[in-house]
Amino acid sequence: MISNLVLQDTINGIKNIGRCELTIVDLEGKVVASTEAENDINRADIVSFVESQADSQEIRGSMYFKVYDDYQVEFVVIVRGNEDMTMIGKLAAFQIQNLVVAYKEHFDKDNFIKNLLLDNLLLVDVYNRAMKLHIATNVRRVVYILECEQSKDYSTLEAVKSLFSKSKNDFITAVDENSIIVIKEMDEEAGHEEMKQIAESIINMLSVDEEDYNTMHVAYGNAVSEIKEVSRSYKEARMALDVGKIFFGDQNIIAYSQLGIGRLIYQLPIPLCKMFIKEIFTDKSPDDFDEETLVTINKFFENSLNVSETSRQLYIHRNTLVYRLDKLQKSTGLDLRIFDDAITFKIALMVVRYMKYMETLEY
Repeated sequence: MISNLVLQDTINGIKNIGRCELTIVDLEGKVVASTEAENDINRADIVSFVESQADSQEIRGSMYFKVYDDYQVEFVVIVRGNEDMTMIGKLAAFQIQNLVVAYKEHFDKDNFIKNLLLDNLLLVDVYNRAMKLHIATNVRRVVYILECEQSKDYSTLEAVKSLFSKSKNDFITAVDENSIIVIKEMDEEAGHEEMKQIAESIINMLSVDEEDYNTMHVAYGNAVSEIKEVSRSYKEARMALDVGKIFFGDQNIIAYSQLGIGRLIYQLPIPLCKMFIKEIFTDKSPDDFDEETLVTINKFFENSLNVSETSRQLYIHRNTLVYRLDKLQKSTGLDLRIFDDAITFKIALMVVRYMKYMETLEY
């Protein structure tokens, strides 16, 4: 529904042009917006005019005009002032009716997009409603989710909308209190680098300082070519956002295509994770080691199990690194220099991190 503030701004502008006083009332005679401080509106006159066949009528020296929405009277515009009030009234009624239609279409589109994202529509309804709302069905699109630590507000939403205002095939909406959804049209030849650049542009535009930059997260799914697949891209973006918090906490931009094995671990049931850790490490946990050992392990993985490069980056002798790896092998039975053992240990670290994250959600 169009807001009273928009209606008030509209008639204020028309008054400045036409030098007439304008009042908008609903079907019950209640004043919605007016350029006059005081109104003497007769409710019986409103009811009588609405029930009549006339689209405009002079009553008690003022001109009354109907504003329609789908052939039903939505508002009555009352104009008084000078000899041009008939023309001014027609102009006002026409302008307000266009606003009603535009706002209704915007609401219908937003409602359609939300239901599309949440998979609440039958396939036949997706295409029928898209056609009625003049939404292209075969445009390549990607879904982005912007999440801030602080709840989004109206200004944030409007800022994101302004960034994507040029394309009629882009849509910005929200399905919860903390995130903003962007459905972005993409060129056919656009790849992951272009998608990442769009995510960076969102964060850079909204970041006032480094703290803002670090508290924002943008995740995005894969590109889809049909409107029916938009919900899949949204689910991928949502998973990317959640998995990113667990395994990629130092990144504020994460793509579904980059989740790797973290995507699989995220979908494991907790009892199965606990069973896996117990079978591999008995009563121990792979993250119970001291800080020095954990740093060594992570750096060893970062360098693709390369002993020389890892020792160089840790500023330790090669033999010192070998000693640490031998010590780890004795306590866990896993030799990280062997690929299969390294994979097992790496997965175990990720599983433990996943379980700890899920524990924080339970409290």
